[in-house]
Amino acid sequence: MKKIKENDEGVEVAENVKTTESEAKIKENEKRLAELTADLQRTRADFENYRKQIEAQKLAEKKLARFATVSKVLPLLDDIERGIAMYEELKPLGGILAKTMKELDLERISSDEGVDFNPDLHDAVMVEGDGEREVVAETLRPGYYYEGEILRPAMVKVKKI
Repeated sequence: MKKIKENDEGVEVAENVKTTESEAKIKENEKRLAELTADLQRTRADFENYRKQIEAQKLAEKKLARFATVSKVLPLLDDIERGIAMYEELKPLGGILAKTMKELDLERISSDEGVDFNPDLHDAVMVEGDGEREVVAETLRPGYYYEGEILRPAMVKVKKI
């Protein structure tokens, strides 16, 4: 190494080679750093997407559980309403029932006599008449919206006029 230092041209060549090697290593390290940074960003984005997907699944499962629970209560609700209609003593229960339904965001589907038949909202089990326009003649079982979605369509008798 001493011989190289004695020679001015040798020193320049040795320093240039060393500098070129260092610059190559720096560029290689910068390239590797860029690759690792890109990998990290992709991994972070994948994780964030996964987290959002899991959160959406949890919300969907909770909603499904609520719908299933309220669906199981509907036959009981039908029986209570029939009892209220039959026995005068149970009329006060109707107000409590209406208040509870409102608090639960459970709403009846309109299926009064004369309402236009809508196959999305009504299940027709009987049809009578020969007209072109279909209207509800009688409600056999009420239908309900829950949280703005159809929980159970109304079972109706349809009359064509």
